[in-house]
Amino acid sequence: MPAARSGRHVLDDWRPEDPKFWEAAGKRVAARNLWISVPNLTLAFSIWMVWSMVVAKLKLIGFAFTTDQLFWLTALPALSGATLRIFYSFLVPILGGRLWTFLSTLSLLVPAIGIGVAVQNPQTPYVVFVALALACGLGGGNFASSMSNISFFYPKREKGNALAVNAGFGNLGVSLMQFLVPVVIAVGAFAPVVGAPQVAVEKGVESQVWLQNAGFVWVPFIVAAAFAAWAGMNDIASARASFSEQAVVFKRTHNWVMCYLYLGTFGSFIGFSAAFPLLTKTLFPDVNALQFAFLGPLVGAASRALTGWVSDKWGGEHVTHYVFLALAAGVGGVLYSVGATGAAPSFFLFFAAFLWLFFWTGVGNASTFQMIPAIMRSDMPRLMSTADPTTRLKAAEMESAAIVGFSSAIGAFGGFFIPKAFGDSLKATGGPETALLIFLGFYLSCVVVNWVFYARRSSMLHAQQLAIKVPAE
Repeated sequence: MPAARSGRHVLDDWRPEDPKFWEAAGKRVAARNLWISVPNLTLAFSIWMVWSMVVAKLKLIGFAFTTDQLFWLTALPALSGATLRIFYSFLVPILGGRLWTFLSTLSLLVPAIGIGVAVQNPQTPYVVFVALALACGLGGGNFASSMSNISFFYPKREKGNALAVNAGFGNLGVSLMQFLVPVVIAVGAFAPVVGAPQVAVEKGVESQVWLQNAGFVWVPFIVAAAFAAWAGMNDIASARASFSEQAVVFKRTHNWVMCYLYLGTFGSFIGFSAAFPLLTKTLFPDVNALQFAFLGPLVGAASRALTGWVSDKWGGEHVTHYVFLALAAGVGGVLYSVGATGAAPSFFLFFAAFLWLFFWTGVGNASTFQMIPAIMRSDMPRLMSTADPTTRLKAAEMESAAIVGFSSAIGAFGGFFIPKAFGDSLKATGGPETALLIFLGFYLSCVVVNWVFYARRSSMLHAQQLAIKVPAE
């Protein structure tokens, strides 16, 4: 049997669908690449979302930015991260997963070090903070290339779980950051290295903070993770493809359908992660939202990492159907908890409803990504009717990876739209009800879209273990 690797890092012979090859060599190599990918992606999410924690403290330490300026600083990482994902989606087949993981992780040093330097001087111009906010989007971009890379390593029967593990533990970076940053900015143990503290004034009470630690704390971990990728990851020779070869996905109907569905799952996860602390503080001002803000992303990340096998077993299209019904029910719970139905507002119900939402966004993140490779494999006999099975399989893998990355880019825009919707609703009506009703209608539309294309009995994915039955088009 041919070896799984050629040279030290390039895999010239890679056949994960061959059971003998997989058991003899493939599984071990794939697992190593997955578990090196995970901490790199975790750090990327931490850097992407750390800006929201930094911005919340700027006024307290003497920065004279307006509320509108702070809002834009909070929103820009989501916009830049989502936009960068569009380009990152196509880079792994062009440059190779090992090299790009190394370079993209090292790029996180730019916002990490930049934050640490900029926050120490209240005279730092606003334009510098705009640039740093945009640079934090480098972390958001990494997700697309990371998921694209891992999708090449695993066979169809295990792809959903592998992607769920990579993404779930990656998403955990949001919760890790929200838990760690409040701790490290209150600690002066590293003061001789990172600089003097700032004086924060909140409600007339002064305290010392080391806000630079919010950036500097990630530096050694970024360096270690990047060099672990360089030393231990692999490139797959058969996964190489030019941008023009990958760009065929823009002509695929299913690419755009899955973008819509993933906006409903990951877009909800990242949007709720960004909006939950501020929304809680606005609606329930007596509650210290920062004490438990990390729990929502933690639940969403854990459910994504731990439920990928459910979609592998029962089919992502069926799981996705129930995910959007559950999200619609969760929005109903939030509406009830804020008094939209006439009941007295209840923080306990509000918190419980949001944890429910976070849980189901994680399940949906896993199920939608499990669907993409199955969809493209099912559709290849129609798209490439004259090609042999090997050629069809290679094309399906390449297009699946591109769609995984591109749909993650579209989904990431939820990190901007959801907080913006809550903010506009509060400004216009004094409450979040309008935004919640829009979300409810969107989730119900996702139920319909998923059923029409994938979950109904006559769809391309209706079969045991995702076997091909009837082409959708």
